[in-house]
Amino acid sequence: MSAHAMHGYRTGGPARPQELDAMLLWPAVALLLLGLVMVYSASIATAEGSRFTGHQPAYFLMRHGVFLAVGLIAAVVAFQVPLRVWQQGAPWLFLLGVALLVLVLVPFIGREVNGARRWLPLGLVNLQPSELMKLFAVLYAADYTVRKLADMGSFRRGFVPMALVMALVGGLLLREPDFGAFVVIICIAMGILFLGGINARLFALLFVVLAAAFVVLIWTSPYRRERIFGFMDPWADAFGKGYQLSHALIAFGRGEWLGVGLGASIEKLFYLPEAHTDFLLAVIAEELGLAGVLTVIVLFGLIVQRAFAIGRQALLLERVYAGLVAQGVGIWIGVQAFINMGVNMGLLPTKGLTLPLMSFGGSGILANCVALAILLRVDYENRALMRGQPV
Repeated sequence: MSAHAMHGYRTGGPARPQELDAMLLWPAVALLLLGLVMVYSASIATAEGSRFTGHQPAYFLMRHGVFLAVGLIAAVVAFQVPLRVWQQGAPWLFLLGVALLVLVLVPFIGREVNGARRWLPLGLVNLQPSELMKLFAVLYAADYTVRKLADMGSFRRGFVPMALVMALVGGLLLREPDFGAFVVIICIAMGILFLGGINARLFALLFVVLAAAFVVLIWTSPYRRERIFGFMDPWADAFGKGYQLSHALIAFGRGEWLGVGLGASIEKLFYLPEAHTDFLLAVIAEELGLAGVLTVIVLFGLIVQRAFAIGRQALLLERVYAGLVAQGVGIWIGVQAFINMGVNMGLLPTKGLTLPLMSFGGSGILANCVALAILLRVDYENRALMRGQPV
């Protein structure tokens, strides 16, 4: 802990900016700014070549900048809200999320792109409810676990209610379909239940059942099955089901140690689909090389480590809800970043998940910024309690 922070604890008074967790704040800021630069670099060719964007090279940069500004404003507002208020509102926010997931499936309301109905058109922007649902799932799962702490060893009272709720959310997400968001939300719920003390045998059984369910979901869906086959050998059909992955791997190969230089990517020139969203890391690898990719990994690692450390501190202060929320945010950011990176590197099957804090997309940036603000709020309240101040 910094000398400034320790001085704050001794003297009391309101928390100053320098008392915020620098090892959480600055990596997050670095990822947001690097994401802004790389979204611009990855999207120039796409923006110039599309009538939809008016052939404006900076189209995606400007939109991403606006999304980032909105996300930061929302984060400042969210930081002002005490954790007890988030806890009181958690069930209602979760219900709002479910309602939005239902609404997006209604014909003529939800917007369909590339065969998936995941967006609600709101004039100039599209809202993606599944991104907000990840945040709501963290808040709700933590609240549920706190309310059911005494029943965490019981299958019927501790596990079944949450399983039914997650099955409902999962069913709605698979109808879109958004298998990636489904996996992340299940990981969030499972992780928080585990941290909340669910029976170990029950957790192990649940893990086996979920693994079997994922296999069934993949095997019974032709397009998911094709993605698995394409992932196993992308070069067997490099112009078909292996197209995205093969070009992502080419980007990684071209980048070598230090990259070909910012803006010099070849793969972003209409070869690599979704270069500014799902495959942003491949462009980073090509332009900034292994050094750039390792920097991104280290920055995400710092955020996840701080999330768990802040959560652990809250639990030591007997703030169970705050602790579970903090660690839930860590699970969310960590799992989604891991899946996106694994997909880009060919370690996992192709999945439509963005890189948190970095990829183009308003709903994702908004949800990520608010989540980090809540995480900073947990840390802020921890520090206040350690100074002997009420929160």
